[in-house]
Amino acid sequence: MPEKDYMNERQLEFFRNRLTEMEAQLRHNAGQTTENLRESTVVPDPADRATIEEEHALELRTRDRERKLLKKVQAAIKRIDDGEYGWCEETGEPIGVARLLARPTATLSLEAQERREIKQKMFGD
Repeated sequence: MPEKDYMNERQLEFFRNRLTEMEAQLRHNAGQTTENLRESTVVPDPADRATIEEEHALELRTRDRERKLLKKVQAAIKRIDDGEYGWCEETGEPIGVARLLARPTATLSLEAQERREIKQKMFGD
């Protein structure tokens, strides 16, 4: 597509809706976790208790990942508001609609992301 058509109003509205839906789902999941953890059941069997504790720990780890994703989603919505969404923060080049469809929170073009990953492997940063 021509560069002038990239991130037009329709595309921005599509991604805003998609990100807003993601945000709502992440918030719903967090609420569910809170409710699940409040439901305390007394289990006399140590093996059953250990299983329940492990399930809670797994759920909390999942919510922690989702909490980090929620911050990225909110930052992406802010980039839409600021007119910066869809553009690589390192190079200023278009990130690309296909990449944004796969990862709506992307801030780097594929090439810039690959360079960053290579650099991280080399320097362990």
